[in-house]
Amino acid sequence: MVDTPTRQRWIGRGSFLLLCFALVFFHLLPLSTMPPRWAPPDFLLALTLAWTVRRPDLVPVGSVAVVFFLTDMLFQRPPGLMTALVLLVTEGLRARSASMRTLPFPLEWLTVSFAIVGLVFLNRAALLIVMADRAPLTPTVIQMVMTILAYPLVVALSYLIFGVHRPAQGEVDAFGRPV
Repeated sequence: MVDTPTRQRWIGRGSFLLLCFALVFFHLLPLSTMPPRWAPPDFLLALTLAWTVRRPDLVPVGSVAVVFFLTDMLFQRPPGLMTALVLLVTEGLRARSASMRTLPFPLEWLTVSFAIVGLVFLNRAALLIVMADRAPLTPTVIQMVMTILAYPLVVALSYLIFGVHRPAQGEVDAFGRPV
């Protein structure tokens, strides 16, 4: 018989994957034939970062790699570049998640904002180095800012709908990992 914390962890991991695939599905839906006037936020990135900061046990490295490599293929981005950058960012945030547990939300938001800015500009720099096609700078910056502004909404919805919250002191083991 599987104990309750393990079952909840697997349910959380499955919920994360289902949410990611739903976001990819809705991103691919042709809702309009006209090009958009503004770049919408990257909800997939915001969701991944929010869940990694709040509950790193629900976002395994393999899931992040699979989801973002799939999006690289489906969105016709250079294969593996965004995947590698998101893995670097999520692992950096995962390493700091124990110390970020006591931070107030504005500092968490600021930390994630710096991570998003770094990810976007590292992506542009890598594409520049290999002389690959890049999206224009203005829509990229708009999407970056919109993703940063959408982060609190993603955190709030994750908490209200899925109960994803930072673990309290009694909910972690001696190494600071959620139990």
